Parts: sequence; structure tokens; C-alpha cells
Amino acid sequence: MKNRIGNIFSLTSFGESHGPAMGGVIDGMPAGVPINLDDIQFFVNRRRPGQSSVTSARAEADRVHVLSGVFEGVTLGTPIGFVVYNEDQHSSDYDALKDCYRPSHADFTYEAKFGRRDHRGGGRASARETVSRVVAGAFAMQALNQMGITIRSKVIEAAGLPEPSPWYMEELIETIEDARRKGDTIGGCIRCIIHGVPAGLGEPVFDKLSAQLAYAMMSIPAAKAFEMGIGRDFARKMGSQVIDQFATADDGSITTLTNHSAGIQGGISNGQEICFDVTFKPVATLMRPLPTVDRQGNPVTLQPGGRHDVYVVPRALPIVEAMAAIVMLDNVLMNRASQI
Repeated sequence: MKNRIGNIFSLTSFGESHGPAMGGVIDGMPAGVPINLDDIQFFVNRRRPGQSSVTSARAEADRVHVLSGVFEGVTLGTPIGFVVYNEDQHSSDYDALKDCYRPSHADFTYEAKFGRRDHRGGGRASARETVSRVVAGAFAMQALNQMGITIRSKVIEAAGLPEPSPWYMEELIETIEDARRKGDTIGGCIRCIIHGVPAGLGEPVFDKLSAQLAYAMMSIPAAKAFEMGIGRDFARKMGSQVIDQFATADDGSITTLTNHSAGIQGGISNGQEICFDVTFKPVATLMRPLPTVDRQGNPVTLQPGGRHDVYVVPRALPIVEAMAAIVMLDNVLMNRASQI
């Protein structure tokens, strides 16, 4: 059972989509970090469902209740416990799923592993689980910002429509509406950029910073590909075209003239900005009849039901940023033990 991420700064999360609450315990947060709970809530609100016509109509307030670890607006260095209550479950929408498996969902694999599953909204496999990650990432982000490390992300492609172009949003809206009419869904790609990272973060050999980021991103529901820097273009170029040549900056520091390696060499940060892309598949729930099988292998037809996203990628932006923040703060803290 792996419900924990991180070495020094860590999150252990709990909860199911249609249970009483989602929540977690953050451990390893340094003492004395000023925390703005309004900013935590604002960050969490970015992934909240029901914000537009293309996202799930599930109306969750996603109010974060901090139970421990923060006193008078400052972290105590003790575990930070928090819960986010589930308030708008429609569990009966999933009654038809009790004895059959949705295509491209985790219904079959969870049952194969545990011998049982919570069929209500996917249970632990639901993207609802990510709210705990976003809370933890929001805490990590506030600590990182004090160190001058910032994390930003944006959607760079959706439904095969790359940005930027003057007609991008118009075409995207048209594509989303067409998918909705057909009971279909679309996917996309997010680019994340981390600024202000000092050189020296990362744990060779098996815990390279790039490997940790890939691990964190690929743990996000629906994530299917991870690329750093120029990614697959490395396979299409000569070595002379992609080396990052060292130089001396105006302030006397060592820098590189290019950043094809996305700020990581040998698994350790080199002081340049870290850049990576995460690709998300289209949402697996289609709002139209789908053929599948039941527990006995008999063919059945799933009828559409429940509340689901047509286009989930914008809601994944804070999740990507949160997972990046968890990894980066963990590595900052680990690096303090690397030298006397």
C-alpha cells in the first residue's frame, strides 16, 4: 500500500471519492514557515469541480480544514493534518457499475489486486483523490516561495490543437462542444516551469531529480507521458546540437548558454530553470452507451450516468504544480544533509 510520497517532506493521503472526506498528513514541514490559509484555499479552488460547463457538475466547496501543525499562522514543525469533506456525492449514479468494469478505468485492476473495490465514483482511484495532493503542494509552495523558487504551468496542447495561435481558444471551444454533443472527451498536455532552483538538488543514482519528478507526475490520474527539456527531439538531433555549453554570467556565476537538458544534468539541478511536459489522456468516462463485460465475463452495455468532465486538463494544472512543489521542497530539505 503506497499512499505516501516524499522522504523528509512527505504526504500521506486518505479517502475515497464518495466517502466522508479526503485528507492527509503532511510530515517534515519545517517550523517557522508563515502560512497564509487563504492562499492555500485559493490554490485548492483551482482544481475544484463545477467551475465551468466542461467540467464535472459535482458541486464541492473543497474547504480545507487544517487540524494540526499550524499555530498563529506559522508552522510548528509537527505533522500538519487536514481534511476536505465530500459534500455532494451522488453514489446511486454508480449502482450499475457494481458488477461490471468501465473501459480504461481502474475497476478491473483494483479488483484484481485487492479482491474488492469501491465502485462509487471509482473510490480511491478517482481523481477526487488529488485534492489531498493539492493541499500538500500548496503548503510546500509557500515554503519554496520564501526561498525564491516558483512553479508555474500552462496548457500547451489540447485535442491536437497547439498553442499559441490567434484562433486557438475559438477552435478549442468548438472541439469541446463537439465532443460533448457526441458524448466524447478530449485530452491535452501541460508544461511546467520551475524558476529559482539552486544547483545541487537531486539524489543520484536512483533518486535523480528528473526521476523523482517523472514518478510524481506519472502518479497523477490520466497522466500518460512525461518529457523533460526537448524530450523526444533528443532522438532527432546530433550531439553537437543539444549540448548545453557552460559560460560565465555577468555576476560571475556559472551558467549555460542553452537549456536543452531542462535544468538537470546527471540527475542533479544545474541552476537553470527546470522545464517538463505532462500529457494527459482524454477522460475515460464517455457519456454514451459502451460495450464491456461483467464479473463473469458476460458482455453488457454500460449506459451513461453520473457527472463527468469533458475536458479535465485545466483542472490538472494545480495538481502538476503541487506534485512539483512536493518533490522540490523534499529535495531542498534532503540537500541540507549532503554537505557539512
